Amino acid sequence: MGRITASRTSLKPDPRYGNILISKFINCLMWDGKKSTAQNVVYDAIDIIRERVKDHDPVEVFVQGIENVKPHVEVRSRRVGGAAYQVPMQVNRNRQQSLAIRWILQAVRDKKGRGTAEKLADEMIAAANREGAAVTKRENVHRMADANKAFSHFAWQ
Repeated sequence: MGRITASRTSLKPDPRYGNILISKFINCLMWDGKKSTAQNVVYDAIDIIRERVKDHDPVEVFVQGIENVKPHVEVRSRRVGGAAYQVPMQVNRNRQQSLAIRWILQAVRDKKGRGTAEKLADEMIAAANREGAAVTKRENVHRMADANKAFSHFAWQ
């Protein structure tokens, strides 16, 4: 996970929908540089979303799903006088997006038994409806931040 890329500045919109967010998602899904495979998985998932959600634009459902998974606060460890406190902090926009994508992919990869495109479509529809594993993860992060808000005065650094 630790590598830093400048993909945000040089990112081109994806070929089918012209959407930068989908392009970013494809890059995060991709393993071993197999971009066409990742593209096929994402586009198949969007086609499945189109089948299942008739009354909404599937790209809109996709974007809304990511939007609903983005965390607004998270806890970070801060050492103060020999003790480590979990300090709630605001999450900046780029980190919100990358965490949301990471959690969705984690939820998809944790499910077993079906094709990745089907699992991704399921997770995206669930996320758009504010349910599913990735949204649960976000709720847990928010709950942790809320539980530790007594330490928020350590967030000044």
